[in-house]
Amino acid sequence: MRRVNIWTDGACKGNPGPGGWAFVIEDEVTGKTLEKCGAEKETTNNRMELRAVIESLKSLRKPCQVTLYSDSEYVCSAFNRGWLASWRKHGWRTASKKPVANAECWQELVSLVEDGGHDVSFVWVKGHAGNQYNERCDELANQAVSRLLESEMV
Repeated sequence: MRRVNIWTDGACKGNPGPGGWAFVIEDEVTGKTLEKCGAEKETTNNRMELRAVIESLKSLRKPCQVTLYSDSEYVCSAFNRGWLASWRKHGWRTASKKPVANAECWQELVSLVEDGGHDVSFVWVKGHAGNQYNERCDELANQAVSRLLESEMV
């Protein structure tokens, strides 16, 4: 199975407000990278963090062993601390019985992880701490937001 490293990030100007997402995928064997980013007019930072992960996994053409690095504790903790399992067990409700925020994004992400044939490990990284690819994702996500805002001015 092909091994890849993925870094993701989301950005938002206001929360809610215009937001961007980005990812970098690195093939461990070849060292080649793929970068992508996008933006949405009215969103939240957490949705953009999720969108970055979703879009990165959608970009994989074959099942892969994935180490996914994110500075979003929201994303990493959902997988690593069992939040997702609990939400699903309780009909997409939190421990306080409230609907899970961004449930449709979580459901899409779960489907990609479970049905995509990928073996995904989520690793939290400190944001803005000098990690080359995390910094690149931050730059790309913010550029996507800037392009969106500029296009709306024209």
